[in-house]
Amino acid sequence: MFDSLLISRTRVVQASPTEVFNLLATPSMHALIDGSGTVKGAADGGPKRLSLGAKFGMSMRLGVPYKIANTVSEFEEGRVIAWHHLGGHVWRYELEPVGGGKATRVTETFDGRKSKFPPALIATGIARKHPKAIEKTLDRLEARFAIPSAR
Repeated sequence: MFDSLLISRTRVVQASPTEVFNLLATPSMHALIDGSGTVKGAADGGPKRLSLGAKFGMSMRLGVPYKIANTVSEFEEGRVIAWHHLGGHVWRYELEPVGGGKATRVTETFDGRKSKFPPALIATGIARKHPKAIEKTLDRLEARFAIPSAR
């Protein structure tokens, strides 16, 4: 019924799965790759690196500034990382080595089907907006590793 709230995009990034995973597991780096324009930075007091069950806050802005608390719900070093917040929807990254491990196939997924109130996500246009935001995130992730000095 809410299949439009499962949004996923894939891109090959010219970096190893370890390099990509380390960036994704570092909350202070999320604003640098966020394609939605809503993530402004990691909130104070959170972990420097994520792990399974870790709780971390992010400073956000969607019209007005706010903070959101997230919990890491999946964590497989170098392969999968996912988190959710109190609304229940999930952001997930799957990493697969390609090119002998020198590059990574990155799949970013937003899963709003687990939201506490999916109709609200549909009413706010998530299914229309998130594909573009995910594409922009993957663009930024790709660009981050395309510049040798950024490593």
